[in-house]
Amino acid sequence: MRVLTSNNAILLWHDTLKCAEDRCSISLNDELEAYLVSLLMRYTNRPDVFKKVLAAAFLSAMQKSAAERQVSLQSIGDECLIFAGLFPRIAEKRNVKIGYFVDLGQSAYATLSRQTNDLFGILAFKFVTLMDVLQSIRPHADLLPLEAYEQWNEVGSQYALKILRDCTRGMPIKR
Repeated sequence: MRVLTSNNAILLWHDTLKCAEDRCSISLNDELEAYLVSLLMRYTNRPDVFKKVLAAAFLSAMQKSAAERQVSLQSIGDECLIFAGLFPRIAEKRNVKIGYFVDLGQSAYATLSRQTNDLFGILAFKFVTLMDVLQSIRPHADLLPLEAYEQWNEVGSQYALKILRDCTRGMPIKR
């Protein structure tokens, strides 16, 4: 276990992400790490994010001008990533599955993408991987085995599969 000692928030988030990547055996490239650090910095003190109905916000964004749509869709993608990665139990409280946040976030980023290898295309494609890194910031015990099974089964979370393998010797079966 590493002790994070920097008083610089950017360095603390970067170190936290590096520890999370190690924990879930994922290595992100510098661009994705920088995006996640920036995302975490932007949303650290934003409790208002929990009040939004994201599907309605997505539909509303599609009616806006191109510049406004881009800002709104990036915000929706980012908020879905925050929910799925750091607060997966929010889905349960809202009576939706984690796949809701994954599908909506991927759709928001993909809609912004001009090509499959630009930043938003990569964010859409790597959404579950990024979710896994964010989830691994939290302790294993926070994701219960049934929740881990659902995340692995629904969205292909490799971090959730790792948790399942830590709980049992058996190999789960996809429904």
